[in-house]
Amino acid sequence: MDKNKISKISKFFKDRRRMPSYREIMTLFGFKSKNAAYYLVSKLVGQGLLKRDKTGRLIPLSALFAVPILGTVEAGFPSPAEEETTDLMSLDEYLIENKEATFILKVSGESMIDAGIMPGDMVLVERGRDPRDGDIVIAEVDNAWTMKYFRKKGNKIILEPANKKFSPIIPKSDLRVAAVVRSVIRKY
Repeated sequence: MDKNKISKISKFFKDRRRMPSYREIMTLFGFKSKNAAYYLVSKLVGQGLLKRDKTGRLIPLSALFAVPILGTVEAGFPSPAEEETTDLMSLDEYLIENKEATFILKVSGESMIDAGIMPGDMVLVERGRDPRDGDIVIAEVDNAWTMKYFRKKGNKIILEPANKKFSPIIPKSDLRVAAVVRSVIRKY
């Protein structure tokens, strides 16, 4: 499939936050008939980039937004680098295991900075996952929400910050872990 066509459809989606209609695809690519638009869509569906819902509306799949993996980079001593596309990867595919249970929260506060989670970062969290000792969780503790390390000390649960300026939280009455943090997203 022509990368330029995929790029045009991705840009349309990014700009308008929706997929184009068949008529808009005709205009986008200068097609004279809806048949040509239908043929293009069928190719994209066949390649796993799009799917049609029950009404025929187009839905983008994560493969439409795949980014090329060009190899590795040395974070230690400099080494010769070769640029070679080794694969394509969608960030959704890489970061999300359970799409229905996953959502994003924006971070405020500094209690997790030593874990590399800064104010303004986004955290990708997953509901329904049982927290393990050492997981970073989103929890409601005594009617207030927080993000901390989940620690088990015998029968006690402690919510531990990753900043020495903050004290651990020991629930007085209620603790409900709503989600486990799966990834941190930071834009430079």
